[in-house]
Amino acid sequence: MPISERTPTADRMTPRQRMLLVLLLGSQFMLAIDFSILNIALPEIGRGLGFSLGNLQWISTAMMLPSAGLTLLFGRLADLAGRRRMLLAGMALLAAGSLIGGLAGSPAVLLAARVLQGLAAAMATPAALSLLTSALPEGPLRDRALGLNGTLLSAGFTVGAVFGGVLTSTLSWRWAFLVNVPVAAAILLLAPRIVPESRGRRTALDVPGASAVTAGLLALVFGVTLAGQQGWGSPAALGALGAAVVLLAAFWRIESRAAAPLAPVQVLRRPSVKWGNLGGLVTFAMESSVVFLLTLYLQKVGGFGPMATGLAFCGLGGTAFTGGLIAPRLIGRFGNRAVLGGGLLVQAAATGLLFLLGGHGDAAAVTLLVALTSAGALGHVSAIVGYLVTATSGLPAGEQGLATGLASMTQQVGTTLGIPVLSAVAAARTAATGSVLAGVHTALLLDAGVVLVGGLLVLLGLRARRTGRRQPAAAGPVIE
Repeated sequence: MPISERTPTADRMTPRQRMLLVLLLGSQFMLAIDFSILNIALPEIGRGLGFSLGNLQWISTAMMLPSAGLTLLFGRLADLAGRRRMLLAGMALLAAGSLIGGLAGSPAVLLAARVLQGLAAAMATPAALSLLTSALPEGPLRDRALGLNGTLLSAGFTVGAVFGGVLTSTLSWRWAFLVNVPVAAAILLLAPRIVPESRGRRTALDVPGASAVTAGLLALVFGVTLAGQQGWGSPAALGALGAAVVLLAAFWRIESRAAAPLAPVQVLRRPSVKWGNLGGLVTFAMESSVVFLLTLYLQKVGGFGPMATGLAFCGLGGTAFTGGLIAPRLIGRFGNRAVLGGGLLVQAAATGLLFLLGGHGDAAAVTLLVALTSAGALGHVSAIVGYLVTATSGLPAGEQGLATGLASMTQQVGTTLGIPVLSAVAAARTAATGSVLAGVHTALLLDAGVVLVGGLLVLLGLRARRTGRRQPAAAGPVIE
């Protein structure tokens, strides 16, 4: 019997499903790496291309803006135009942007390359995730796949930091771009042979809703980024944040009245969608901030170089892998609510205890840092898997693009918003006390408090309606 026709059992994938899983998770892992691979290389890029110190952050922001602002739109477009088609378009754009970035000779060209990478992430991330969820029925197989996906999302940020430090120290920051090109080319070659086309039921695109949510998210990310750079009293930042509030409120109103809404209000109001995505937003925003704050601590307080800083996070990556393996089993035993809320509480506790880091960056401090970041990573990945399972459960296959688009948007927005907010807190406290350590401590405590509140809200919000295993919806995707 051909491998494409073998029937999966309740707990075992067919060979074709395994190949599909490897390819889709590989694309997700590569995109996750791209969000952090340049962070440690920013000073080298600045010296090489002539970026001023104040403008270095735009190298990260140029990718984050389109990836956060356009993910929901492209997730819905994948439902309509075809998820495999959107994945391939994203991979082609990633290869082009990475090649341009690796050969860039000026700041403008490099920023344009990062924008292309952000667009690629917005296209490919929800498409790959919805292809994964639509290929596997709700249950242990999907939970296991989402566990691996959560592991790779978390580990990707860590691997990106380590890989970026190694490449920058041994070769050149340009290889942080160029390494994407052969991987994207391999996915473009293999995906048409392995991944079946999949789309939801054809409906008209909600152009007013798409315009409002895209502009609102772009304004939100831009406003928070400006506030982190210029202060929260900046007129430009306040104007962008005000516009974001107006546009996102308009989006909600449009969706409540549209005949074919981009994101139906009844879906957004589902407890699983609402509280699952809140948990995802909190865990991504605050864990990415922890990595940023500890990078600041290691380099400014401990005097570590780029490679040593990256290697200090290896424990985090190893524990993240373990967390991704055990989280699906925990969900099977205790349910989504317990794993999502409990993961956030573990993350909060580990982050709060980082307040114990001293001002010398010695061996004892590094040992404490590795131990606590490893424990925090276990909670973080458990929360990621819990939120992905929760936010995509109980929906028909035709709405998986929307559900995964929302989940991917949560990831992108969270990763984007956390660092500017907590970096501003750390900078303000550092300026007031003259101590980088005091700034890091204050920001870490705020980080832990936000995660603690988020975990409690998720546990309370999902208490009345536990998002455990449901029967799969009858409506299936169109497979071509």
